[in-house]
Amino acid sequence: MKTTRLSLLFSLILLLGLNQLTHAQLSSSQVDSLMNHALKTFNVAGAAVAIVKDGKIIHEKGYGVRSVDTKAPVNEHTNFEIASNSKAFTSASIALLVEEGKLKWTDKVVQHIPEFKMYDAYTTANFTIADLLSHRSGMGLGAGDLMWWPNGSDFTIQDMLSAFQHFKPESDFRTQYAYNNILFFIAGEVIHRVSGKPWEEFVQERILTPLEMDQSYTSLNAVKDRSNLSAAHKIVEGKQVAFENYEDMVNGAAAQMKANVHDLSKWMLMHLNKGKYGENLKKQLFSEKSQQEMWRLQTVINGAPNEKYGTHFYGYGLGWAIRDVKGYKRVSHSGGLPGMLTLTVMIPDINLGFVILTNTHDGGAYLFNAVSNAIIDSYVDVEASDWIDFYNKRMVKSEHHADSVVTEVWKTVKKAKSKNSKPEDFIGMYEDAWFGKAEVFMNNGKLWLKALRAPNLNGQLYFYNANTFAVKWEYQHMNGDVFALFTLDENGKAQGFMLKGISPNIDFSYDFQDLSFKRVE
Repeated sequence: MKTTRLSLLFSLILLLGLNQLTHAQLSSSQVDSLMNHALKTFNVAGAAVAIVKDGKIIHEKGYGVRSVDTKAPVNEHTNFEIASNSKAFTSASIALLVEEGKLKWTDKVVQHIPEFKMYDAYTTANFTIADLLSHRSGMGLGAGDLMWWPNGSDFTIQDMLSAFQHFKPESDFRTQYAYNNILFFIAGEVIHRVSGKPWEEFVQERILTPLEMDQSYTSLNAVKDRSNLSAAHKIVEGKQVAFENYEDMVNGAAAQMKANVHDLSKWMLMHLNKGKYGENLKKQLFSEKSQQEMWRLQTVINGAPNEKYGTHFYGYGLGWAIRDVKGYKRVSHSGGLPGMLTLTVMIPDINLGFVILTNTHDGGAYLFNAVSNAIIDSYVDVEASDWIDFYNKRMVKSEHHADSVVTEVWKTVKKAKSKNSKPEDFIGMYEDAWFGKAEVFMNNGKLWLKALRAPNLNGQLYFYNANTFAVKWEYQHMNGDVFALFTLDENGKAQGFMLKGISPNIDFSYDFQDLSFKRVE
């Protein structure tokens, strides 16, 4: 009887041990294998990963190369554009000002920026600081992004403050989620006016310096040694091509920070310690109350429940996306700029956080999704999945569909012959209420379109069908080619046009659907 009990006890211990092993953290060597496999599968030039657990950095490493031209390797100190992961630094900055009594989350934006205007008087008067940070404006996805995307435009923060008076809302104020970058730029301007310091200076002094994030930067101008900056990459005919993508914006509040996984580990550890940091956690960046507010669900995001992770809710807080995973709160944010895709994830209930930085479109997003799910699987009570295979199939399917659509368009262009239109019927100056002027003109005998305030949006017009042309932009770091749909008067002369993305995979920040050009000359 005693022997039987001992056998049962040993079996129970063995079973518990195996169960813990099944759901234990991935070892560093396993993370290495996972990352190297993912880089190859998703055709990504370089990436970096850091994992923090129970108050410690347990893994931080670079993979691949900073640039396919130099072959310089990525390490844990390589800086990437973290893109929209910058937004959490903006909400944290607002939290610091709230704690100082200089503003409230419920303050109206017009209290601090009187010239701020939305699409109607009620929304303008009632738009709060929290509204700036929670994507519930009533406007459509990515509204206004063409003022900063692609880079190189001359739009100022003053343009952004008043542009939305020309937009039509797609939903009632505060009723639906629609991601918006411009409102974070405006939040950056609130920080500037309330603190007296530009966003870049405020974040550096109040967040980066205290946390000793000494090799991360709020602007390109602040980077004195650029030797460890990652280049951005795109895929051209299956090959990785490096290009320079760093350029400062009107302010850094939406997407400007350059950071590395070593420094971002400090950022995550501070959050997981509820605002505390430093030796024995004796210092406090912001209060636990502030963190609870930033991590509180503000805007519901509609989506199907995830059965594997038992996800019941998904939404947005203040600079963070929030959902549940097997009963745990998951706080995260992704970021994307041409050639740079990033992800930060924290599961505070189990004191886990990780960050993944990549330098290649479009594979970077598939990589960080696959790797993040694999990491999460190793910590929560779920059966592990082959996420690399899952996302590779999704990527191949999506790219095949998009490529087939785009290919058919340019096949049609090649075969098309314009019988009714003449170039002179389209030549002229056109204007959109918020985006400004665009000119159609002859360029070396070819019909051409250029946006006057956004130099990267210029390219040849190719006849497609009826009153529609396909536009191939000279800027090809991300595929943003469009249809130009002209309206004609009774004499066949163009009176205006609208733009529509050709590829079904066009980035939402190409908000061409919000433009309506009218002839002015």
